[in-house]
Amino acid sequence: QVQLVESGGGVVQAGDSLTLSCTASGGTLSNYAVGWHRQAPGKEREFVGAITTTGGRTYVADDMKGRFTISRVNAENTVYLKIQTLKPEDTAIYYCAASARFLPPSWPYWGQGTQVTVSS
Repeated sequence: QVQLVESGGGVVQAGDSLTLSCTASGGTLSNYAVGWHRQAPGKEREFVGAITTTGGRTYVADDMKGRFTISRVNAENTVYLKIQTLKPEDTAIYYCAASARFLPPSWPYWGQGTQVTVSS
């Protein structure tokens, strides 16, 4: 069973950019599509976007297009989420999840999340 670990979160200033990483152990991440999700304080978890196993296709939620970019380097067993022009409302715990399917109805494997805090 693949185990996911997110990293790269922290406290940043509004307007900065940040790249989060999702790595895997116990399995080869290139066998999975990977999705990014986030949960802001007091809010439900929301879907950010996803990338196929090869990285040949990505999907980003409509209200996040333009600032959020998903990529992967399978040789590094890592998927990235780059967030540009960070806003205080981007403050959330960011999770990566893996699935054999691209854009599944539910994601079977999840990481523990990494906290991103954006100060104004």
